[in-house]
Amino acid sequence: MRKLRLCFSSVFLLILATAMFAFAGDPSRDSSNKIRLLIVTGGHDFEREPFFKLFKDNPDVVYQAVEHPAAHASLKAAAARQYNVLVLYDMWQPITDEAKADFVERLKEGKGLVVLHHAIGSYQDWPEYRKIIGARYYLKKMVVDGIEKPRSAFKHDMHFKIHVADPSQPVTRGVADFEMHDETYKWFDVAPDSHPLLTTEEPESNKTIAWTRTYEAARVIYFQSRHDHFAYENPNYQRLVKQAIRWAAHKG
Repeated sequence: MRKLRLCFSSVFLLILATAMFAFAGDPSRDSSNKIRLLIVTGGHDFEREPFFKLFKDNPDVVYQAVEHPAAHASLKAAAARQYNVLVLYDMWQPITDEAKADFVERLKEGKGLVVLHHAIGSYQDWPEYRKIIGARYYLKKMVVDGIEKPRSAFKHDMHFKIHVADPSQPVTRGVADFEMHDETYKWFDVAPDSHPLLTTEEPESNKTIAWTRTYEAARVIYFQSRHDHFAYENPNYQRLVKQAIRWAAHKG
């Protein structure tokens, strides 16, 4: 009887997870042909309502939001059937070997990966994460391959110009150079095999601030921007994120 109750509970949780995808965002929209997102947060404060509004207002998607320390359970194979694209807006450090393997396996399956803003600072002690996202942000000064790396820096409330480095890429299609009010990052490394999408000449920022790459079968994209509502509500940024999700899902 106890085994029967446990089995029933597992089925119930799977049904509940499926329902969460169907009704996240606007429940009046048919979700059958939508891109299904798993949005991961935790480890860094953010403005929740305007952040999630960007996804609620996107007619292309439905989503489930998960938060650390419970988020890694959603990387398991059974849970991963419910989504097409992972959106990382976390800044989390602890990760088990099992969760690492699950993460990589999902990318091998072709799940898209959209990495936003402070998620560049996650998993400092997991080298593979840097290969996945194509960058290394330094939370402390260290020596890498004999080269001293300073602690990466950030600066709030910056207003700066952004240049579209590749206007032909599906993520940037229809977007011209624009201005942004946001937090900047600098002194982080970008992998040379990443494809730059957005750049800036702002001295308080790295030059390359958005890029695409592939990892195993996954399409991966990173955006430096997205600190608060000034970024969330920027129409150029909204379009970029919307098109990035479609590209990561192999629909753009």
